[in-house]
Amino acid sequence: MNFVEELQWRGMIHTMMPGTDELLQKEMVSAYVGIDPTADSLHIGHLVSVMMLKHLQRCGHKPIVLVGGATGMIGDPSGKSEERNLLDEATLRHNQECLKTQLMKLLEFDADIPNKAEMVNNYDWMKEFSFLSFIRDVGKHITVNYMMAKDSVKKRLSGEAGDGMSFTEFTYQLVQGYDFLHLYQHNNCKLQMGGSDQWGNITTGTELIRRKTGGEAFALTCPLITKADGGKFGKTETGNVWLDPARTSPYKFYQFWLNTSDADAEKYIRIFTLYGKAEIDAMIAEHQTAPHLRVLQKALAKDITIRVHSESDYQSALEASEILFGKGTTEALHKLDEETLLSVFEGVPQSDISLTELGEGIGIVELVAEKTNIFPSKGEARRMLKDGGVQVNKAKVGEDFTANASHLLSGKYMLVQKGKKNYYLLIAR
Repeated sequence: MNFVEELQWRGMIHTMMPGTDELLQKEMVSAYVGIDPTADSLHIGHLVSVMMLKHLQRCGHKPIVLVGGATGMIGDPSGKSEERNLLDEATLRHNQECLKTQLMKLLEFDADIPNKAEMVNNYDWMKEFSFLSFIRDVGKHITVNYMMAKDSVKKRLSGEAGDGMSFTEFTYQLVQGYDFLHLYQHNNCKLQMGGSDQWGNITTGTELIRRKTGGEAFALTCPLITKADGGKFGKTETGNVWLDPARTSPYKFYQFWLNTSDADAEKYIRIFTLYGKAEIDAMIAEHQTAPHLRVLQKALAKDITIRVHSESDYQSALEASEILFGKGTTEALHKLDEETLLSVFEGVPQSDISLTELGEGIGIVELVAEKTNIFPSKGEARRMLKDGGVQVNKAKVGEDFTANASHLLSGKYMLVQKGKKNYYLLIAR
């Protein structure tokens, strides 16, 4: 596989230095991307650069993940209007370990192959650097004129973004540039990749390598991912979509991809999955003939949920989704954990019922017409029960049904369905 060609058809190249493709065809290349360790989990915004490394490794090259322990203590001005919070070393080390655990699912770290992935932390080589050493060994090679010409710096200094720029942030591109130099000298790394907003910082690194060693290094960036409606990719009403299941459940993760628009799904399936070009072209053609079947969204959500979480998490998310749309079974409903159950039925009307009364048993008519207001009257409840229009926990019930504590899901909930689409979640307290 040709790495540049692979990224091109996937729409993952924004800018590339001349000579990059030739280098990649000539030898096994080590390339890196930087990841900010300010949280103990990746979110889906990180997946673009991780996918660049994945394709790089599949094409026979060596991926390096640089955790920005030192740069995480400073803050990157690119595209941001404010400085970020600074972290202590213990927090950074904890975050690094958590990130590696997630990345091990997505890249080959332990395989016995020459291009196995590697993780480094720039704090390891920056922590011993004195200020005097840095300005002598690094600072003198890059002019202020060169640094001021970067778009990210110009915007901050002109007041277009934020209230000016601290000296700390101004030096950020030198620190990132030194990372590239260090990896070039110690890890034979000749290529840095990242989002298009990183172009200025990356090229400072290639320039530092040229001026300090006379060597040649390369840069490649991908477009920043946007949504077709102009909204920010990866953000929901509740914030980031995380890879950590404790922050974003596999069900919600799956739903995020399943609910993408047709235009976005066509773009995302190229960027975030490992399907080949012929497969994707066939799926797009199939989707265009029957958009309501959501072929692209289902394929996208399946591929990425299995790789980030697991096959069983995907199956659980699939079953949970089917419950909401009428195809689920009582058995599938009982298998849901409490968090997924609440995620699936988020927003449906809720009513409290007495756990004590449930212990003695409550007749269905009394339950839906008196203990809750699912039906306005007993007569209406009886009519619908007679017609088979009422379900408890996805099982049809008749007028003689008695609800008791054994019907509780996760020991606390009961799902009543009125007709095809009206759900009610009863909570026993």
